[in-house]
Amino acid sequence: MPQTKNINLLELNTAFDTQEECLAYLEKLRWPDGAECPRCKGKKVSRIVRRAQYDCDSCRYQFSVTSGTIFHDSHLPLPKWFLAIYLMLESRKGISSNQMRRMLKVAPKTAWYLTHRIRKAMEEANPRKLDGTVEVDETYIGGRYDKRRKRGPWEKQAVMGMIERDGKFEAQTIPTPSARTLVGIIRERIEPSATVFSDEYPAYKSVAKSHKRHDAVNHTAEEWVRGEVHTNNIESAWSLFNRSIVGAFHKISTKHMNAYLNEFEWRFNNRSNPYLFRDTIQKLITADKLEYRELIA
Repeated sequence: MPQTKNINLLELNTAFDTQEECLAYLEKLRWPDGAECPRCKGKKVSRIVRRAQYDCDSCRYQFSVTSGTIFHDSHLPLPKWFLAIYLMLESRKGISSNQMRRMLKVAPKTAWYLTHRIRKAMEEANPRKLDGTVEVDETYIGGRYDKRRKRGPWEKQAVMGMIERDGKFEAQTIPTPSARTLVGIIRERIEPSATVFSDEYPAYKSVAKSHKRHDAVNHTAEEWVRGEVHTNNIESAWSLFNRSIVGAFHKISTKHMNAYLNEFEWRFNNRSNPYLFRDTIQKLITADKLEYRELIA
């Protein structure tokens, strides 16, 4: 099994430049104790070498390592899948589907669908609640304010983010930055024992009733730090996400914004993970498939 700790592009192209090498790697990740029938979970299987498949001795079901995974219904060769995953992980500001199309030499539709399926797999199914010291902040995403177009915050997408000091980051779109919405998310996603820091936005005032401590800095009065009270970490995360829009994506639709936030969360939260490539492949093996008709619905 190739060593994928802190793998670089040259090592990736050497280790996974053929379909057979990629299949062997997927087998090691999916079945570390040997091949298993996905239908009856039987371990007595026979290998069909010519077709890179297995035949279950119990239920006679024929399957491959990609059966039931996100890779199964794809006509794209696995080396291109692996390269696409690597590029999305290592591009600090993200990579657009148009850039992916040029690098992989695939159709625009293929590149767009490919990147969205990878983003779907990056979604955390049951994330743990945030704890410790947590910074919260809401923002609007959708481009710069232009007085000639008279576009204000109400024409952009409201997004809420939360970040643990030296820990996880979470973000999601919200219908409106009301007290009911913001405080409801805080109660749902942050442990009551946590300390919550925010800005002076009035919607956060009732957080103190449900959590151990709540304190705020007054940005309107140009107060950015007061002792340990600040929101610099969440502001830095927003800055990085906005740079990815300006520098890579240029434009994100409201419909798919949560998918881009999921990608950013996964990359941000695993920025120090030396096995990020391996862990992402593992998620792709177990992730639910995203149908194209569901994506464009």
